[in-house]
Amino acid sequence: MRMRQSGSPARITALAGGIGGARFLRGLIAAAPDAEITVIGNTGDDIWIHGLRVCPDLDTVMYTLGGGISEERGWGRQDETFTVKDELAAYGMEPSWFGLGDRDIATHLVRTQLLAAGYPLSAVTEALCLRWAPGVRLLPMSDERAETHVVVDEEGGTQRAIHFQEWWVRHQARIPARAFVLVGVDDAKPAPGVIEAIEGADAVVLPPSNPVVSIGTILQVPGIREALGRTPAPVVGVSPIIGGRPVRGMADACLTALGVETSAAAVAAHYGARDAGGVLDGWLVDDADAGDVDTVARLGIACEARPLLMSTPDDTRAIAAAALDLAARLRS
Repeated sequence: MRMRQSGSPARITALAGGIGGARFLRGLIAAAPDAEITVIGNTGDDIWIHGLRVCPDLDTVMYTLGGGISEERGWGRQDETFTVKDELAAYGMEPSWFGLGDRDIATHLVRTQLLAAGYPLSAVTEALCLRWAPGVRLLPMSDERAETHVVVDEEGGTQRAIHFQEWWVRHQARIPARAFVLVGVDDAKPAPGVIEAIEGADAVVLPPSNPVVSIGTILQVPGIREALGRTPAPVVGVSPIIGGRPVRGMADACLTALGVETSAAAVAAHYGARDAGGVLDGWLVDDADAGDVDTVARLGIACEARPLLMSTPDDTRAIAAAALDLAARLRS
């Protein structure tokens, strides 16, 4: 077992979505290079495309930490080409709004073949990570299929549910969401190792991922929220909202659908204090939201203001270090 050094935790568990979560994890590895880090990834975004099983958030974490991500886009492979996408479009194959890169397709082919052979997603993810060596143990939230769908209005006053990826990628979240439904979650179980990673951690961290369709989705898997409630480790989150706006993506559209204000304090209240049945012990807000510190503290959540923009690797490492420092103080 790796030993604790300089007061940093020996075992860290993080719940993560895609781009923001993956970039934070790079800082976490830099801030605690000797720690055993387990990442529980969101799979609610997963989708079947052209017969291939695509796991966007797992792949974004794997590529980012393994050095294969497109830094410009924040998703997909670097030096990517899209010949297959263009050929599919020439055939008129749908969906045309979700483009798979040629390099990326290889990952999905391997995953789909292994799943078809009977291997669970957790084992498949472990196999894929052998190539990328991300420096963390990457676990899907569940081996069972649980996909996020979005309820939207149609003409005539009716409603329908569309896959999250269609709402997010095709419509750019411009259609107001009425609700988010995690289809299949009632039959889902935490993937092997997930509960043990939460209960055996010295610190649990919630990166600045989408609180509704990334972290919130993971928390819906039966047993995960309960494990967070009983773990002896402090649970510290990093706000994805700075100055009333999401740092990246369209978290504001997701929060609005739930009736939650787009603010650092409101997201903390949405997660809730562990002492009151929520999940948070500590919360970091940006200096721009320092006025929210007392509001969050009154919820029973220790709150501190720090610069939270992940502009450089050093900035990102400092944010992760601040989260771990808060967790260490809460643990002591």
